[in-house]
Parts: sequence; C-alpha cells; structure tokens
Amino acid sequence: MNQLRLIHAQALVNNIDQTILKLLEIPNFSYAQSLFDGIPKPSPYLYNKLIHAYCKHDFPRKCFSLYSRMCFHGCPPNPYTFTFLFAACASSMRNDGCMFHTQFLKLGFDYDTLASTALVDMYSKTGHLCNARKVFDEMRDKDLPAWNSMISGYARSGDLVGARDLFESMPSRNVVSWTAIISGYSQNGMYESALKMYLRMEREENGVTPNEMTIASVLPACANLGASEIGERIETYARKKRFLRNNMYVSNALLEMYAKCGKIDAARRIFDEIGSKKDLCTWNSMIMCMAIHGRSMEGLELFDEMVRGGTSPDDVTFVGVLLACIHEGRVKEAYQFFESMEKDFHITPKLEHYSCIVDLLGRAGKLTEAYDLINKMPVKPDSVVWGALLGACSFYGNIELAEKAVNSLLELEPHNSGVYVILSNIYASAGRWDGVARARKFMKGHQMTKVAGHSIIEVDGNVHKFIVEDKLHPNSKDIYLLLQEVSEKMKLVGSPENFAFELEHHI
Repeated sequence: MNQLRLIHAQALVNNIDQTILKLLEIPNFSYAQSLFDGIPKPSPYLYNKLIHAYCKHDFPRKCFSLYSRMCFHGCPPNPYTFTFLFAACASSMRNDGCMFHTQFLKLGFDYDTLASTALVDMYSKTGHLCNARKVFDEMRDKDLPAWNSMISGYARSGDLVGARDLFESMPSRNVVSWTAIISGYSQNGMYESALKMYLRMEREENGVTPNEMTIASVLPACANLGASEIGERIETYARKKRFLRNNMYVSNALLEMYAKCGKIDAARRIFDEIGSKKDLCTWNSMIMCMAIHGRSMEGLELFDEMVRGGTSPDDVTFVGVLLACIHEGRVKEAYQFFESMEKDFHITPKLEHYSCIVDLLGRAGKLTEAYDLINKMPVKPDSVVWGALLGACSFYGNIELAEKAVNSLLELEPHNSGVYVILSNIYASAGRWDGVARARKFMKGHQMTKVAGHSIIEVDGNVHKFIVEDKLHPNSKDIYLLLQEVSEKMKLVGSPENFAFELEHHI
C-alpha cells in the first residue's frame, strides 16, 4: 500500500505515462487501467504497453477490448500492436486472429519480421498450419523463432515428416529448434527417432546444449525404449546443470524413466529426493512403478501416504492402485478402491479402471463375473477390456467366452491377427483341431499375418532394434555368426549351468 501511495504521489507531480508503466511492472492492472482511462488521448506507445501487459498475464479479452478502443478513438496501431494481439490469440487459442491478420495486411505491416513471426506462431498454435506456412513462405526475413514455430506446429499436428524437412533446411538452429523436433517425435510415440535426434544434438559441435525442456522431452523416449544407460548419463548432465533442483518436469520425467526401465531403487531415490515438492505426477509414477514391478504392497502404502498428506488422487492414481491389487490377487480390496473412486473422491471410473477389474476377475478364474461386468458397464467396452477377458479365457481354456470375446474384438479391430492367433491356441490346447483349422483358414482367406515381434537392446549408449531373421542391421552377419557359435556351444555343453561356466571362461 505504501508503494502505491508513493507511485500515486509521483503521478501527481511527474509524467502519468511513467506511473502507469510502473504499475504494470508490479503488476496492479486495476490501478493502471483507472489512470489510463483518465487520459484524454493515450499514445500508441501506452496502448501497446497495456496490451502487452495484459497479453503477458493471460488476459486476452482485455487486449482485444483495448484494440477496439484504440481504433474507435482514431489512435493508429503499429506492428507492435499486432505482435501482441497475435500472441494473445495464440495463448487463448481464439480464432480472432484471422480478423487481426486482415487488418494487419490492410495497414501494410506484412514486411515486419517480428509481427509476421508472431502471426506464424499464432496460426501454428491454433491448428491453422496452411495459413502458418503461407505466412512463413511469404516472409522476407525468416528469423529463428519463425522456423521454430513452424516446426512446432507440424510436430504438434503429428506431421513429423514436414517438421523434419523444415528442421533439416534451417540455416542455423538453437536449443529451441532441437527441442521442438525431439519433443515432437517423443509426443507422437516415435521414441527411437527422438533418442537418435538427441544423440545427434550431443554430437554436433555448434555450442548448443540441452536445456530443461530438451531433457524432459527425451527422457520419455529413454523410458519407452528401456535405454537406461543413456538415461543415467542424462541424469548426470541434469544434475550438473541443476535441472533436478529447479524443474519438476525433469525430476518427474527422470523418475518415470527409471520406473519404466525397472530400476526401482533409482526411481525411489529420485522420489525421496524430490521431498516436499512432490506433485500428483510424482506420486502416480511411483505408485505405478511399485504396482507393475512386484512391490504392490509398497504401492498401496504410498497411496495411503499420499492421501494422508493431503494430495487428492485422480483417475491415473487409481489405475496404479488397481494394478497393485491385480498383482497381489486382492479382489475384495480392488472392489473397495473401485467403489471409493466416486464415493470418496468424486472420480467417475473410466475404461481403464473397468479393464483392471475385468483383468483381476479373469486372473482369479471368475470369468463369468468378468463377462457380466463387461455387459453392465456404463461405457462401451474397448479392445483392452475384451482383450483382458480373452487373455483369461486363454489361461483357463474357456472356449465359449473366448469366442464371444473374439467376436467383440473383431468388431473393434477387424484386422487384428493376434486375436485369431490366441483363439487358435485356445482351440489347440483343448484338442479342438477343427477350430484351429477354421481360425487359420479365416486368417489365410483374409490375408491376415501375424505381426512380427521385435526386441530392443541398448549397447554402448546406442539403441538397436531386431526382428526375427532380421538382416537390416549393418553388423547382422557378425551377429548371426556369434549366435551360431553360441548355439553350437550350448549343444556341446548340454546343460545351461555348464554352458554359462564355459561361456564365461570363453569370453
């Protein structure tokens, strides 16, 4: 209050424009706006400062209202005005941008690089990629932010080919450029490409180093590829740069990476290190980690600790909790947690939660109960739900329910050959060779082939992908020669124990 009184006193003596600018720095918008409203003819500079401040603090309606007032009172806008208006449209995901773009062109400001870059960014963020590309191609001087906005727009829309083409044609790149393409690959599930791009960034001698967003973008790729060696190296770098201390996105991404790679103790170390700064994402990752890696009781204990500490769970939390119950075979507790979702936490169960309960009942051999639950679900069951039932039918050899599950699965995924493979195996286990023949005949008639499985391994910080009888790897000849040597040695030695001893001494 004393500061405001001082500023007000200065306003009475000095230039009121400077007073408004000081109020915007605090910020105190209501006071600044009241002083601004008292000025008979504000300058374009003051209008722009106020529009910029409202844009920066996410008040887009205020920006648009000021622009309308500016035009009504005959105060001419300039390129800076439109730069801030485009930014306000981008942050609010509004479609007013086309109208502002038209006025921008009428006033002949399309030569301005800064405003044109903001326009490209606006169209990219609001999903109008064709318009963004048109503005981008017509720009006389394309600056780095324009290139980066265009790449981010393509990546956000899932067009990674377009993003990569632009990336490769850039005259120069900064950390934002690299992060845009890495995060684009990672967010679209192209984890190998994301990791390769990150490793390429490390190798390039251009002085560009990863920042917090780069690290948070590449760690999910490490997590999904099981590239824990690279993940550990990234942790060392992040600690050196103090990213773990200052950025929760990096901490949570590192925790999830170790959790998915099965390094539970390392995940717990990061979890404990986060301390009182734990958010819901931190708790969810750790609970899920314990649930899927055989330490379900610890996962349930973490859930109790989280709730007692005042953090409210969400639907993702309960997926982890139900998975913990599945791996412990706790049918009764699972139902209690399932019912408490709506009763205690006002969370409506989703397909993932019903899938967990179906899976739990199926593993417990209660196939009829699982099938009845599917038919009573308030939402249409998806392939995951029916797949859980089919998996249980496969384990317990229930042909009748397996056929029902298969029929429902094929309605959802008519080209999923794996469904017929499982059904064929169920028939074979029961000695129903006529069923096996029908399933294989159907697959052959519809030209359905089993999708080849693949393995991913990490060697010396590089990730390699292998398919059965794959000859695409540059060292495939040497690999197959070594495999043949190992196979022959196993036959000679006879027992696995002796082979392990012989192999150890051979190496």
